[in-house]
Amino acid sequence: MSEETKAPNAVVIHYHEIALKGRNRPLFIRRLVDNLQTATEGLGVEKITVPWGRIILSLSPGSPWEEMERRLSGVFGVANFSSARRCSRNIEEIEKTAAAAVEGKKISSFRISARRGDKSFPISSSEINRRLGRSIQDRTGARVDLEHPEFTLYVEVLKKEVLIYTEKYRGPGGLPVGISGVVASLLSGGIDSPVASYLMMKRGCTVHFIHFHSYPFVSKASWEKAEELVEDLTRFQFCSSLSLVPFGAIQREIVASAPPPLRVVLYRRFMVRIAEALAGREGAMALVTGESLGQVASQTLENLTTIQEAAHLPILRPLIGFDKEEIIQVARRIGTYPISLQPDEDCCKLFIPSNPSVAARREDVLRAERDLDLSRLIKCAFDQVERREFRFNAVGSNRLFQRTPFPESWKDL
Repeated sequence: MSEETKAPNAVVIHYHEIALKGRNRPLFIRRLVDNLQTATEGLGVEKITVPWGRIILSLSPGSPWEEMERRLSGVFGVANFSSARRCSRNIEEIEKTAAAAVEGKKISSFRISARRGDKSFPISSSEINRRLGRSIQDRTGARVDLEHPEFTLYVEVLKKEVLIYTEKYRGPGGLPVGISGVVASLLSGGIDSPVASYLMMKRGCTVHFIHFHSYPFVSKASWEKAEELVEDLTRFQFCSSLSLVPFGAIQREIVASAPPPLRVVLYRRFMVRIAEALAGREGAMALVTGESLGQVASQTLENLTTIQEAAHLPILRPLIGFDKEEIIQVARRIGTYPISLQPDEDCCKLFIPSNPSVAARREDVLRAERDLDLSRLIKCAFDQVERREFRFNAVGSNRLFQRTPFPESWKDL
């Protein structure tokens, strides 16, 4: 038995949703291949090929499977993936490779699942199942069980080769990041907004992050937490940027002139305006928030409508129908939950009235804003924005700290 037959030497990747894209499918596949190249850098991927309906990563000897599994499980667009052995289309070679795949395994029942991606192959799928089934039964003494097998051997016959594997690992599904354009996400230090950002990445969006903080009126805790969250989320989109916006001065002016029940809605309307200006700089086509209907005072239908009116861009709310437990479940699964639980001094908790309005009237909000110099306050915050860059780094930190100069006036965007 050759060395190539003994060890897995490829990864076979399947996608589901991309297969439904018709004539646009090649565009989606190219983006997924680019993302796979970035995600698997340094793991011994020698070549990526794209036969019909799947993507194959050819591996050099000694490629680390555990790290490969960890990275591929976070690449959007991947439905499932497997560590595979590849061999020629010779039936005897297929039998040898199948034997290597079960060598050393203690199994009581099994089945063979053969698929001919190339129908010109002279042996039918059912005949492949029978031949390999007999061979494995003779080697292991295990019985065939087509309904509830302990072990399944998968065989894919392609035009130039055959792939054989024994396990399927679940990918995140969705669409490849970067295929659906850019959005700007308002990232707090809480549980919800990182999950909302993740869900937009899963729909193929590249997410630019915007965090509002109240430093120097409070500590940098929320600022630092936002950086940690973006660093963690960068593993899903490989390249991220974060705009840190000082918001304490705006809050102080709102507190000095506006009725207390309206403060929260006014804060959010200012955030939306500033985020929209930053979104223009990033080429973003929409804003994203972690709002869930009815969760807090600012997230009633009346207040969401009043906040939305401050924006020209659409505001996407992927969590709008989620309850808190559902959001927490996703946060735990993607790994942001422990970071979100870290204590901080979020700007949304500064100067919060004891009884915020749950149904702020539009005319009252507009009257309160007439007493505020909107352009001056927005420009003041915008001129002090700091930007952070993050790049996927498999062996170290994803952070590349950088302050980027902004235009002299936010209206120049």
